[in-house]
Amino acid sequence: MECKVAIVKIHHYLDGELPREEITPLQVHMNACPACRTRFEQLEKTDAAAFVALETVKLTANFDAAASQQLKERIMSQLPKQKKKERSSFVRFLYRYPGITAAAVFLLVMMGSFFASWEEDSKMIVSGEDLQHVVIDGNTVIVPAGVQITGNLTVENGKVEVQGSVDGDVTVIDGSMVLASTGHIAGQSRTIDQALDWFWYKVTSTFGVVVSK
Repeated sequence: MECKVAIVKIHHYLDGELPREEITPLQVHMNACPACRTRFEQLEKTDAAAFVALETVKLTANFDAAASQQLKERIMSQLPKQKKKERSSFVRFLYRYPGITAAAVFLLVMMGSFFASWEEDSKMIVSGEDLQHVVIDGNTVIVPAGVQITGNLTVENGKVEVQGSVDGDVTVIDGSMVLASTGHIAGQSRTIDQALDWFWYKVTSTFGVVVSK
């Protein structure tokens, strides 16, 4: 049996559509062909991972009891009642296009996590590459006059007063920024006070760190 024929039969087998008399030849081929056997195992794992991912999205989004019950009933209605019955087109799509499924699940999980953090997190967070010259007074971060800091400065849930010079970007999330007459920002200065803007900033920052590594 050629591998391209075996791949087609593997999909039919997972759909419960492969005739019984063709199952044994397929198993014999997979026992002798590591590539086809690996492909079969990956498709099985993708199918299982799709259902786990859906449950993760449900928990992260923190649906109320009624919505959770409705989602559970919808998922259960799509499960095959017997092992060899044809699966729903939705489930078939999930394991035939694992890349699209993984990207969609990742986006939903990230959005749920970020929006939850946006609503709940009120602690001031200061991050940057040159913080030894920065003064923190309560919820206010001050770049003193006559002081130059190198690199970017990011403040969450606080106020920034730039009296000196910042050789980089200044980003304020859920806060405010004051640029004194003596202050100077070499890069960009931006204030993020909307959940969608904050989400996009987090995503671009995360992928920027990954790419730089």
